Amino acid sequence: MNQTFFEHPILNSPYAYPGRHWELDSQGQPTQQIIERRRRAEFITPVPKPRKRKAPASQQQLIFDEGVGISTAKQQYDPTPIINNLRQRVDQWRAIEDPSRWGVTPETARLLQHWRHHPFNSFRPFFCQIEAVETLIWLTEVAPTDRFGKGFLEHLENANHDANPELMRLALKLATGAGKTTVMAMIIAWQTVNAVRRPTSKKFTRGFLIVTPGITIKDRLRVLQPNDPDSYYQSRELVPNDMLDDIARAKIVITNYHAFKLRERMELSKGGRALLQGRGPELVTLETEGQ
Repeated sequence: MNQTFFEHPILNSPYAYPGRHWELDSQGQPTQQIIERRRRAEFITPVPKPRKRKAPASQQQLIFDEGVGISTAKQQYDPTPIINNLRQRVDQWRAIEDPSRWGVTPETARLLQHWRHHPFNSFRPFFCQIEAVETLIWLTEVAPTDRFGKGFLEHLENANHDANPELMRLALKLATGAGKTTVMAMIIAWQTVNAVRRPTSKKFTRGFLIVTPGITIKDRLRVLQPNDPDSYYQSRELVPNDMLDDIARAKIVITNYHAFKLRERMELSKGGRALLQGRGPELVTLETEGQ
């Protein structure tokens, strides 16, 4: 049996565009064939296909929502097509050689050139890290005036309206170990430098709230603070030296998600709670919204 895939699974440099990939069959197994292009974004559903269909083919497929409130096929959301289309647009934009045609501010252009070409002494950003920030930059600075970009923005606006009205969100998905902290630092740098030098612009901010899942992660993210001894902006050379003073003006709050949970107004043991409640309604001891 050909074991080429297992002998040489890595085809691309982490610092360059992933221009080739190993082909996988319908079962997700390697065919031992190399495809000379980037792999498309796809999501594999970890549910095996039934061997026999007991219900008519016309019967509606059951939707398993895992508690997130999805109950019909209409509510299912497949982002794969738009992700691949967005990648293509960002690829075309990245290929433009003249910075004056990038459609971004001079500060953003300077940062992009720095991340792509600076001779880093230690940790050089991976391609996936730069691409993640490039995508946000394209959506923020380029898309509003691009004939194709407006369609992406409309899609995102509609998706946010359906999922979480009044809170516009964009998500970046990176593999474990890809270096999400570095990406966060790059985003903060891009936004802060532009906000400081373009204070009237509504596209940029120098205020950031970072919510972590626990104490350990919160401590690790201190490197995002400009005044930290190990600050990524300087130690990892993510910002040109003449922009470091701008970064120092960022206002960054790092907190745990527990800070947003309603707190107990009374500390009660299980026995004490049962005694106070008796046979009456459930005892409410959590603080109320806005308290």
